[in-house]
Amino acid sequence: MSTDPRYPIGQYAPQPFSEKQLQEWLLDIKFLPQALELAIQNLDEAQLDTPYREGGWTLKQVMHHVADSHMNAYTRFKLGLTEEQPTIKPYDEVAWTALADVATVPVNVSLTLLHALHLRWYEAIKDLSETVLLNRSVIHPQHGKVFTLWHLLGMYAWHGKHHTAHITSLREQKGW
Repeated sequence: MSTDPRYPIGQYAPQPFSEKQLQEWLLDIKFLPQALELAIQNLDEAQLDTPYREGGWTLKQVMHHVADSHMNAYTRFKLGLTEEQPTIKPYDEVAWTALADVATVPVNVSLTLLHALHLRWYEAIKDLSETVLLNRSVIHPQHGKVFTLWHLLGMYAWHGKHHTAHITSLREQKGW
């Protein structure tokens, strides 16, 4: 665990392929919606409007951000599986959290979306081979890098746990 409130589980560290790591990351993708649901269980609006750290997003913004990010992730995987090294579309995640839907839509809408999205995503990737994961890739123009599907899988498995930890760390800190 990290002492930096921005990274309660530490920063993402790429891992070499292993069947054990693959199964762990697949389960992270499959069960993220349930983990988030437990993390926000019984929180009221005032609690959801609390930033997870000074200068950070509110828990409500975090929940909507995970839905936005993972919709993009799902699309990136589908593109990587169906096109030869496609260039993916970056987006301004900070600007997205400032849009009206994040302020007005209840978090359970994003949670419902995540349940459906992660079911589709898990089913699309659960049987991918090492060869596919290591050889299929996307180009991220904002970073100027090529990312394999293996890298993306690890990054998004981490991403879900990272934001879940923002919520659970705040709950623990506040005694909620």
